[in-house]
Amino acid sequence: MDSIKSKKQLITDYFFIGLGALVMALGISIFLVDAKVVPGGVSGLSMALYYLTDGVIPIGIAIWVLNIPLYLWGLKELGKSFGIRTFFGFTLNSFFIDLLRGDFPGLPMIRLQDTQTVKDLLQNDFLFLILIGAVLLGVGLGLIFKFGGTTAGSDIVAAILKKKYGVKPGQAIIMIDIFVILLAGFIIDQKGLSVDKPALSLTLYAVFLLFVSSRLIDIIIDGFDYAKAAIIITDKHNEVGEAIMNELSRGATALKSRGLYRNVDREVIYTVVTNKELQILTEIVHRVDPTAFLIINNVHEILGDGFRRRIYGN
Repeated sequence: MDSIKSKKQLITDYFFIGLGALVMALGISIFLVDAKVVPGGVSGLSMALYYLTDGVIPIGIAIWVLNIPLYLWGLKELGKSFGIRTFFGFTLNSFFIDLLRGDFPGLPMIRLQDTQTVKDLLQNDFLFLILIGAVLLGVGLGLIFKFGGTTAGSDIVAAILKKKYGVKPGQAIIMIDIFVILLAGFIIDQKGLSVDKPALSLTLYAVFLLFVSSRLIDIIIDGFDYAKAAIIITDKHNEVGEAIMNELSRGATALKSRGLYRNVDREVIYTVVTNKELQILTEIVHRVDPTAFLIINNVHEILGDGFRRRIYGN
């Protein structure tokens, strides 16, 4: 039974890594390449090479070729933790990018970037075009990370820098991404590709893209806040606890504490409720003890009865 469940989970993981690679490829190939707004990492570096060579080197092929030595370096320095999922993720992403742009051998007719909608956005609503690209990029990467994959590239470099030099991964990735964005901006400026917008403006759009996509990655991995944890400091802890259990049918835990201001021992109530139940909880506490002190925190994940479980990759 456990073996069947494990296989189902594995299939689910690979399905969503593949879906994430497709969504990420949609954002890059359709909305960002022709806008000349470059994400960071290997994808951005591959776009810079695409501009430098006037499109001779397809972006997907460049991503795959650049990722292979990084992947092998990661296996050597970090062991097999990146594994087959990483290879699967960046290979599929590379394939989808060239396929959707019509750069895949034998399938030149697809070219979704040439649709009337995309052209209209490129000409008349540039910011919205970039926002769509940022959303697709962030959601795609978020799905890949959530289900146990990576896209290699700067993730591996960041992990190695952390291991060897203690550099925080977040800082390393930001530094790499900013360097790639500036490099791409320089190439665009030198090649005279920024016809409608200055290269600096495109660089600023790229920083905006980086911010939006990074935030979306966090949301996909952690989820939107779907519950609240409440700490209730009150002299009527028994009455408040009874009311929570009877009226909300939620559990409550009494924690031993000591108030330093009055130097009084008391019990603090700790409970978790859904967003919809928060208003009811507030009314209960204020009704039982109008002087109670209520602290509310966001909750991303709860494992236990009464709450739906979030699904994460291995």
